Amino acid sequence: MTEQQHDERSRIREAMDRLLAGKATISNGSLTAAALAAEAGVHRMALYKRHADLKNEFEERVRTEAKQVPETEKRLRKTVTTLKKTVSNQRAEIEDLRQQVTLLALASAVLTQQRGTPPVPDPADVPNNVIPFRPPTS
Repeated sequence: MTEQQHDERSRIREAMDRLLAGKATISNGSLTAAALAAEAGVHRMALYKRHADLKNEFEERVRTEAKQVPETEKRLRKTVTTLKKTVSNQRAEIEDLRQQVTLLALASAVLTQQRGTPPVPDPADVPNNVIPFRPPTS
């Protein structure tokens, strides 16, 4: 580990302690990874990429020490709830469409049955380019 990474890690740990104590000096004091990076003076992507273990440690400390759910988990839970509702609505819509298809098929069968066999057109009335489905019975 380089000296720069060691310095970053110590600044991140100090920033964790300040945020959890409610004594933020640079950031807005929210208990998020972005606020932690700002408080530590570290680029946010460096926190996510090089120091992911410290970010996870911070989120775990937020959960245990501050008795709060991390912002990322809140957003994920909200997204999951929205997606579950969407799936439920789509299932209900699919079931409704299936019932409509069944009813339309039954209605089509009834209409076909009531109609009986269609009358055979007079060959003189049929244009030359039309081929009947059923040959005329004579």
